[in-house]
Amino acid sequence: MLDQFSRTELLLGREGMERLARARVAVFGLGGVGGYVVEALARSGVGILELVDSDRLSPTNLNRQILATHHTLGQYKADAARDRVLDINPKAAVTARRIFYGPDTAGEFDFTRYDYVVDAIDTVTGKLALAEQAQAAGTRIISCMGAGNKLDPTAFRVADLYETSVCPLARVMRKELKRRGVRHLKVVYSQEPPKNPKGILYQESLEGEARRQVPGSNAFVPAAAGLILAGEVIKDLALSEKWERPEK
Repeated sequence: MLDQFSRTELLLGREGMERLARARVAVFGLGGVGGYVVEALARSGVGILELVDSDRLSPTNLNRQILATHHTLGQYKADAARDRVLDINPKAAVTARRIFYGPDTAGEFDFTRYDYVVDAIDTVTGKLALAEQAQAAGTRIISCMGAGNKLDPTAFRVADLYETSVCPLARVMRKELKRRGVRHLKVVYSQEPPKNPKGILYQESLEGEARRQVPGSNAFVPAAAGLILAGEVIKDLALSEKWERPEK
């Protein structure tokens, strides 16, 4: 009998779909990139999702974030993502965590519970901590490099961090992770040099705090990065012959 995953099963097979249904994936960062990661994972049948972000949805998110609508403005991104996943797949087990991930909060997460981690956050200290914590736990991780100030969605590539070029964030990550003994990290990065913004924009939280400069963005570049990230996770989980979900 046909169901919502029947057409995906034509490509991944019954065993692949069963692997996805059993998989536990944590997505850190639910913005322009992470929101599309969650969307694709949910629509592909990933059965257990942990969604991590401390931010609320604001008007400036409407230009690119799939979770942002006028109906969801003011909601926590983690809550909006959970509700959207369950509306797509009511059988999914979803945990929303309103936590800002960084070195100070890393201890609140047990990475040995995850089959895969997606890094879609935008702070260097947090990205470094995610890579270190995943390596220590032996958990697979994929990390998104810079997607701001870019206009070419076709410039994204999947590679090991140490094989990247052009991306300024990847350059910083290579230097810092090498010092920390992390020798491999699967990433999605862009070969497009960042554009110079046509002005300066500062963004405040809904409470009027944490004023910070933000990069230019659009509806298609972060979305492309997020879908590529999700595609790699889905293929790795569903099609890897060596993959077995460890006992939790």
